[in-house]
Amino acid sequence: MNTTMMSTVDNSYCTPGMKRLPTCLLCTCLGGSVYCDDVKLETVPPLPKDTTHFYARFNKIKKINKSDFAEMNKLMRIDLTSNQITEIDEDAFRSLPALEELVVRENKIRQLPELPHGMTLIDASHNNLGSKGIKPEAFKEMSNLLYLYLTDNNLDHIPLPLPHTLRSLHLQNNNIQMIHEDTFCNLKDINYIRKALEDIRLDGNPINISKTPQAYVCLPRVPVGRLY
Repeated sequence: MNTTMMSTVDNSYCTPGMKRLPTCLLCTCLGGSVYCDDVKLETVPPLPKDTTHFYARFNKIKKINKSDFAEMNKLMRIDLTSNQITEIDEDAFRSLPALEELVVRENKIRQLPELPHGMTLIDASHNNLGSKGIKPEAFKEMSNLLYLYLTDNNLDHIPLPLPHTLRSLHLQNNNIQMIHEDTFCNLKDINYIRKALEDIRLDGNPINISKTPQAYVCLPRVPVGRLY
């Protein structure tokens, strides 16, 4: 074979008990999408630079390093559902200019890193974020955020402020005990209406939402939760 015709890009990956394999042989590459579901990955494999969607669900990945997605300028969606992730480097996602959707549900993550401001969907449900796993004002500058799912994380508060674009907020089965009148609404503007936020789930928290009716006057629908 003429060696000048061979690619110089090394997108190969080592799996336990296997020889070095090209990522697109170990996984399935279709256009800009790379599917690595349930292939016993323990780390993120090297990805083609033109990857737009990466799926590595049901694996054994334990950590996301800042180098895993370096220079992935076209990457729009990352789905790492049901791995064993406990740690994500602070710079792992911050420099991804096209990233819109991040799904890291069903892991063991203790803290969310800084995310790009262009995100539209964040699903970090079923993790171990606790009371300190989300930085103050983490979502404040996300002016495109539509869906925020943080179910089952032992959170003791709603992460504020929430962007006005938000349509769906799922916080079921946490430890949230209080909602203030300005959690969703604007106390300085009695005419303020938050039209977009139609889906709020607070069921499974130790809070009686019927005790704070003034907290929902600006919303199109009352949150789902305990009423007694």
